[in-house]
Amino acid sequence: MRGKPDPDLVLMRGAERGGGLLLLAALGLGLGLAWSLALVLPHLRGQASLLDRIEAPLADLRFLVAGPRPAPADVVVVAIDDATIAAAGAYPLPRAYVARLLRALSSAGARAIGVDVLFVAAGTERDDADLAAAFSETRAVIAMAALFPRLGDEARARAGALANLPVAERLLRPADRFSQAAGLGLVNVATDHGGIARHVPLLVVAEGELQPSLPLRLAALAAGRDPDFGPDAVTLGGLTVPLDVGASLALRFYGPQGTVRTVSAADVVQGRAGGAGLQGRLVLVGATSPGSGDVLPTPFDRVLPGVEILATALAHLTAGDALVRTATVRRIDAGIALLLPALAILLVAFRRVALGLGLACLLVALTAGAVTGLFAYGIWLSLALPLAAVAVPVLAYLGARLWLDRRQAVRLTRDRDALLRFHPPAVAARLAREPDFLVVPVEQAAAVLFVDLSGFTGLSERLGPASTRALLKDMHDIVEDAATLRDGSVTSFMGDGAMILFGLPEARPDDPDRALATARDLAARLAAWLDREIGPGQGGVRIGVHSGPVVVSRLGGTRNQHITATGDTVNVTSRLLDIAKAEGAPIVLTGDLIAALHRPSSLPEPPVLTARAVRGRARPITVHCLGAPV
Repeated sequence: MRGKPDPDLVLMRGAERGGGLLLLAALGLGLGLAWSLALVLPHLRGQASLLDRIEAPLADLRFLVAGPRPAPADVVVVAIDDATIAAAGAYPLPRAYVARLLRALSSAGARAIGVDVLFVAAGTERDDADLAAAFSETRAVIAMAALFPRLGDEARARAGALANLPVAERLLRPADRFSQAAGLGLVNVATDHGGIARHVPLLVVAEGELQPSLPLRLAALAAGRDPDFGPDAVTLGGLTVPLDVGASLALRFYGPQGTVRTVSAADVVQGRAGGAGLQGRLVLVGATSPGSGDVLPTPFDRVLPGVEILATALAHLTAGDALVRTATVRRIDAGIALLLPALAILLVAFRRVALGLGLACLLVALTAGAVTGLFAYGIWLSLALPLAAVAVPVLAYLGARLWLDRRQAVRLTRDRDALLRFHPPAVAARLAREPDFLVVPVEQAAAVLFVDLSGFTGLSERLGPASTRALLKDMHDIVEDAATLRDGSVTSFMGDGAMILFGLPEARPDDPDRALATARDLAARLAAWLDREIGPGQGGVRIGVHSGPVVVSRLGGTRNQHITATGDTVNVTSRLLDIAKAEGAPIVLTGDLIAALHRPSSLPEPPVLTARAVRGRARPITVHCLGAPV
């Protein structure tokens, strides 16, 4: 029975095999950390990057997964639509018509009115005076627009502590008489690289002052108090609304066009809208006609009117349901982007790469699912950032792991080929799988075969060293081929002789049968080879085959070992060659071998067992001489 292997040896070999993987995992973790930091730092500052191009479609997909939702009822869009343009007779609307609209909205009980129209140029004195009067009579905020250059270091320096806020080059203000009659608010919307509206900046630095957006100004007018800005939120009338970097409001769209309640301006002017529908509402007046050009794409609608985008922002400020993408959320993004690659690399660092990769993919999928689920509840965690953070280092690690595994496979193949030169194929394969094979000796049953050439000493004297070596090489090839053909293991070559063991690496019931078949094959092959190489009758073959218990083990020192079998069975088999010489028989079998045969019929002749004394052994053995005398 096999004993336990040396634990120190096993640990040493395990450490050698795992050292490369540990180093590779450490390098992967370092790469992942460096890569994640390169992605995280711009994200924390809210700087535009390539990841935004990836995050945008992923955000759109999450909007579609979450689906539309009802818009707050206290915000109403009064649309300058095709019917209104037809009723007014022109576009832009005549200012007298706008004045009538404002008074009609005020009469309907609108709590505050935002007008998404730029009254930059002066009109006729009469119409401008009428419109200015209408503005002063109502609680209204008029649109203005900011024009932005490419923001450089000089502009940032001028902004000082407000460097995170957008800095405008100049403003498009309404005419002075209108600016003096009503409040002003910016109607700028921040879009991504695809032109889809994502944020509404609530504050912009322009002309040395903070300029509010129209939704912010309108919400503050309705609340009756100024907004209070914190690090990542704004408070209006006791309601706290989360903000992104730079006091930007992340838009959480309600649905396609018309999701925010919309009323035609023509119906309001003509009294068809119904006063109860506008009583106490916050109203935004703006163009919805496709011909106006004031449209932007959103996840739900490719041509959402700009006024409805502003109405969405206004609803967020009054209902507090904007997307939560604050500095804290961005820090959570950073934490995920730093942690996820480390966990994924540790998982794929498992010895079973397929299992580790599957677990890593499951971890990424769970993260994506959690991010998508939170988005449906209004929390905008980045999806592109962790995916990008985990993809590059994990793919780099897998590529390096593949290279390392291939390199190791080449080394193992080289080592296996080296083992094959010194060990039988079955034993070499076992050693490659189990380096500690036979560190502890094993006692088992086996069949042993010894083969020897007769008259070889005199022959080698005549041939000389070079020819003798060539002749031995041919003889060894024949022996090895015959043994390997029947899963025998040549444990040693001894000049013109060899020992073959049947029972390595594991004992098999048919070991005796294979030993007998190999003996008959070798006798025929070697006899024919001797006749061909040195002439008929110039040499002979002696083979002894025996079966019984042996001890299989490694013999040798620490650095130079070979595998062989020892014991009485081996000694008896070697003595059979003396009997073969004395009897002039090519093959001598023992009675033990014949008794162990599974197919006795494989003997070419009925066995005749005779007792023979064996040198160095007290008890005789029974043998059968096979073949005609040589």
